[in-house]
Amino acid sequence: MQRKAVRRGSRILPGIAVLTALAAGALGLTGCTGGSSGGGTSDAKAGGNPAVPAQPGKYRSLPAPCKAGVDSKKLKAMLPAGDSLTPEQRDQLYAGVADASYDGDRHVGCRWTAQSPEETRLLSVGFERVVSYDRATASDDDKAKQVYVRLLTDAHLPFPGPATSASPGSGTPAAPAAPNAAAPSASATPPAGAPTPGATPSAPVELGSRVLDGLGSDAFIEDKLSPAGATAAQARTVRIVFRTSNVIVKVEYSVQPALPGTVPPSAETQDRARQLAQALVERFNE
Repeated sequence: MQRKAVRRGSRILPGIAVLTALAAGALGLTGCTGGSSGGGTSDAKAGGNPAVPAQPGKYRSLPAPCKAGVDSKKLKAMLPAGDSLTPEQRDQLYAGVADASYDGDRHVGCRWTAQSPEETRLLSVGFERVVSYDRATASDDDKAKQVYVRLLTDAHLPFPGPATSASPGSGTPAAPAAPNAAAPSASATPPAGAPTPGATPSAPVELGSRVLDGLGSDAFIEDKLSPAGATAAQARTVRIVFRTSNVIVKVEYSVQPALPGTVPPSAETQDRARQLAQALVERFNE
């Protein structure tokens, strides 16, 4: 009887061991599956949605610089032709000379030169289309604004702030406020025919360099007058830089008198350059 019992027990024990091993294996598989699933979920949450790149800038190409917004009426006012020029020479003058460019969709320009016995006038316009090579981090407009800010910094002009009036000691040119220096004595009535103290009606108004409003998205103007000399005439160069979306536009206008002692007026030179810049803004907005 004992031998039969032993045989039965020896048969049961291996069966239990097999069942135990199968159960352990099943638990192991379940644990591995659950671990991999949880890891995949955490990885997906950590990665998040991929960054959506910004749309390309408004402008995909550039207009012809010798014709864009530069009509014959404006050119003739800015670049008066000498009487000695033939009709063919006048047409060549106002046609302009295009700058050399290796990529007409990225950077183009045009130049004009008018000479007379009294003076020489130079005009140039340039267009630069700015492109961001990583629009996931910065758009074309953002890159164009960075280029504009660098040009503004190179011109040593302050960034436009909320206050428009210049504070004392700010370093901003205060030429337009100079006539107010005689304001304290304005209440006193001078004798009839007597000259007004401190009045300089013949002194030309210097507008100076400054940030401009109402011209594209951002704009500034530079006004530089060459040093005076005994034999050298003073040349005035006005440069306007403005940004419209992802394009930077530069307008440079220079008046160089032939005789010393002649100073090109600031207001007139700036006004003509600004009219051309406004016409270019309208051209890009078409």
